[in-house]
Amino acid sequence: MKQMTLAATRGLEKHNRTTRKAEFLSRMDGLMPWAGFCAPIEPYYPKVGNGRPPVGLERMLRMYCVANWFNLADEACEGALYDVAVFREFCRFDPGRERIPDATTLRNFRHLLEQHGRGAALFAKVGELLLASGMKLSGGTIVDATLIAAPSSVKNQDKSRDPEMHQTKKGNQWYFGMKLHIGTDSQSGRVHGASVTAANVHDSHEVPNLLHGEETRFHGNSACRGKAQRERLKDIAPKAKDFTNKRAHRNCPLTDADKETNRRKSSVRSRAEHPFPTLKRLRGFARVRYRGLAKNANRAFAMLAMLNVGKWGRPLTGEVRPA
Repeated sequence: MKQMTLAATRGLEKHNRTTRKAEFLSRMDGLMPWAGFCAPIEPYYPKVGNGRPPVGLERMLRMYCVANWFNLADEACEGALYDVAVFREFCRFDPGRERIPDATTLRNFRHLLEQHGRGAALFAKVGELLLASGMKLSGGTIVDATLIAAPSSVKNQDKSRDPEMHQTKKGNQWYFGMKLHIGTDSQSGRVHGASVTAANVHDSHEVPNLLHGEETRFHGNSACRGKAQRERLKDIAPKAKDFTNKRAHRNCPLTDADKETNRRKSSVRSRAEHPFPTLKRLRGFARVRYRGLAKNANRAFAMLAMLNVGKWGRPLTGEVRPA
């Protein structure tokens, strides 16, 4: 084996190119409001005192983001930081001077976020920064939900399935897990409301948690129709017109005009589907990683916050750019 040269050190290679992973991390490093993200966590984060000083909050937050973006478990994220130089650069760790935080440190940080509901706080913080940066919510809100699978096997230590997850039937297929509900702005496609429930909770039950109250148009699938839903909509968003899809009933099929109207409505409603492939395919959130709704809800809210930051596409400074 030939002796390694100084070119093995990152930055000194003769033949090199920027990978898509490095481009993504560089882009998100410039977009993420690190100071704004640290603010909701700071009151709960360990302070310098007796004993070993804690790792810097921003660097632990960067490590947590890498774990979520690349669907890494705590142990896998620790190993990836040793293996992948761009991960270390993004997280601001230098193995030549300090030890990279181990999986237990990342796990404790994740538990801190879960126990204090900081995932939802990050999601709310991004919403505040977006509004302060000049984003305006349109009058239309699209509500939708997606199923996220959980292990249905009982071959585990407790010999039981997760008691907080439930099964539901969609079409002719049974699913076991949880459900992520979102409210999306009909023009920008950014998620402004979200909730997490067991899979057997009906989509229409979470509608009040997904609206901001100033809607003029309400878009949803046929599951959100009904007299009770219309009465509830009047109380939450009195100015909103109902644009949910019409559904057929026994002995009352949809006419061709109804089908054409539903197609036009669905062309708008499809924008609420766009966050789901990113979360489930690109970020690997098609299956839950933890037991219990609270832990998985914290991950869902944090990932939706990061998704909104990426969709905004400009640094979130909380200041409106000059015209």
